[in-house]
Amino acid sequence: MRALICHSAKDLRIENTELPAMGPDQVRVKVAFGGICGSDLHYYQHGGFGTVRIKQPMALGHEISGVVDGLGANVKHLAVGQRIAISPSRPCGACRFCQLGQQNHCLNMRFFGSAMPFPHIQGAFAEQLIIEGYQAHPIGQHLSLSEAALAEPLSVGLHAIQRAGGVLGKQVFVTGCGPIGALLIGGLRRAGAARIVAADIADLPLKCAKEMGADETINLKTQPELLDKYKVDKGQFEAVFEASGSEPALRAGLDVIMPRGILVSVGMGGDMSIPMTQLVAKEVDLRGTFRFHAEFANAVQFLNSGLINGKPVITSVLPMDKAVEAFELACDKSQSLKVQIDFEAA
Repeated sequence: MRALICHSAKDLRIENTELPAMGPDQVRVKVAFGGICGSDLHYYQHGGFGTVRIKQPMALGHEISGVVDGLGANVKHLAVGQRIAISPSRPCGACRFCQLGQQNHCLNMRFFGSAMPFPHIQGAFAEQLIIEGYQAHPIGQHLSLSEAALAEPLSVGLHAIQRAGGVLGKQVFVTGCGPIGALLIGGLRRAGAARIVAADIADLPLKCAKEMGADETINLKTQPELLDKYKVDKGQFEAVFEASGSEPALRAGLDVIMPRGILVSVGMGGDMSIPMTQLVAKEVDLRGTFRFHAEFANAVQFLNSGLINGKPVITSVLPMDKAVEAFELACDKSQSLKVQIDFEAA
């Protein structure tokens, strides 16, 4: 089978690889669609991020959907031909964090397409894949396989909302309206936020944010003064979600958050300085959020039922043979949000 293998920065190749043998609790899948994530772009553009570096050739990808092509002897809840969204998360279930119900912090996590451990965990951008039976989540007949591949980034947003401790009836501010920020807005709307204001520095993501349910959008590059009204009286927002990984965006969030508000840092843009005086004086609760686990099933349920429509997030779909072009397109934030690769296209 063919797979998309990253050797180093700007060195992405389509190569033939061997499909592992299928075990009794596993499923063989024909991969349908794969979304290019920010971490995939870091590997492609820079060969890694922070201290995480590609040290051996690694297949990229973890936002995927597919069709069941074979079943292990013990797998009874699926059928050949069934369309599925695939969770990339494979926690060990035995370490202390798994036992605490914090599977996203598993000490022995095998997350598709991760160079954090060595040997690296190979990714899912391939024509075929062997997965554990529990990774497969059936999708409804009305849901396209392209939309089903959004379950993973939607799960990230849903976990961020969980970390906020609830947003029902609250005034919420979202900075960074890329795919995760936009899907997060869809989740906030479903979770009962009273008002959602979204900010970015480009018009394309702001247009998507509006389609996903934002009540107001602000371009911080061209009209930063529109944020001023939310800074009065020590801030107006009870919850802020920073989804860009940008220090200026984090500071903007601190300017408009209310005293004792919850600020959830979603984006990972590297280390930054934090205005601690402002954080302390406002008694802001700053919380991190990392990946997801149980939220994946919720994400598939929301997509299946039509409670969240992720279509506005998908801006381009290219065939596997044009994978490098797809990655270059995904790097251009002026014209792309979520770029997907179609592994079934000729």
